[in-house]
Amino acid sequence: MELRKDPITRSWVITGDDVPENVPRPEDFCRFCAVSTSPLQVISTTPGLDGSPWAARSVVHPNPLYRIEGEPARRGDGLYDRMRSVGAHEVLVENPRHDRHLWNASEREIEQFLLLAGQRIQDLKRDQRFKYVSIFKNHGVTAGQEFEHPNSQLTATTFVPRRVLYELRAGRDYFDQKERCVFCDILSQEERQNQRVLETRGDYVALCPYAPRVPYETWLLPRPHEAAFERSAVARPGVMADLAVLLRRTLQRIRTVTEDFHLVLHTSPNSLHRSESLGYWKTIDEDYHWHIEIMPVLASKNKSYTFKEVYYSPVTSETAVERLKQARIEP
Repeated sequence: MELRKDPITRSWVITGDDVPENVPRPEDFCRFCAVSTSPLQVISTTPGLDGSPWAARSVVHPNPLYRIEGEPARRGDGLYDRMRSVGAHEVLVENPRHDRHLWNASEREIEQFLLLAGQRIQDLKRDQRFKYVSIFKNHGVTAGQEFEHPNSQLTATTFVPRRVLYELRAGRDYFDQKERCVFCDILSQEERQNQRVLETRGDYVALCPYAPRVPYETWLLPRPHEAAFERSAVARPGVMADLAVLLRRTLQRIRTVTEDFHLVLHTSPNSLHRSESLGYWKTIDEDYHWHIEIMPVLASKNKSYTFKEVYYSPVTSETAVERLKQARIEP
């Protein structure tokens, strides 16, 4: 496997003809359950709750796209760029129980998962090879779910994903013009207008963005300005309780519309090892704001090529908020 860069979009693509060594196969038992005896490369765990051996834990992915050993060895190939797929690929097991998902787990259980996510980001950012750490969850067949047990996944890469780069550059440009965080200004306006805010919980807000890419797209953001998720999760673990409840209730609402969704955490890139010559992200702590994006996957008719180039959502954010607010969910 190797990484190749598209010279037009400047996005990195992982590709190769390698035969996977450990392709997950259907099993009569779950390798991630607490009672499983399957050999796993456990990286980190959080303390167990109510007698469980652990609450959440990180393990090496059985068939990783990125491997921790070696250097990227970035090199040119004519006008193209390529490098080795060096990085980390982990499965974040959200709960020791097979039936405890983020929408039906307890507040304390979700807190432990969020703490684990923060700890893993913090640890991997100590490695100067890694420019970005992504945490994401694909749930449902149409969303590309890989394992049945409640899980999210983590990748640490030697590059920053293109979508995040767009946000970073937009945030920096906005800050250069106004000396304010664009995400903070969005939060301020949304709370003032109260048209697209779904719910608030303590210092956290769930809202449907003004220009949604898909119907019922929802973001969770902290009110206090913070660029790095891990600083919120690890340095102030107590504040994760409100986020845990808001995340659970938001997913319950979305599941009244569809069971399939993508969830991704957007946090700041690795700025612990800055390049003074390039001067990247000098104002990152002021101009970026971590958040969680949830993209529901709804069955819909195929659109024309034009709509593949421009996001299309047949439901406005305002309508989505009203429908999600009316959904019957657990306390």
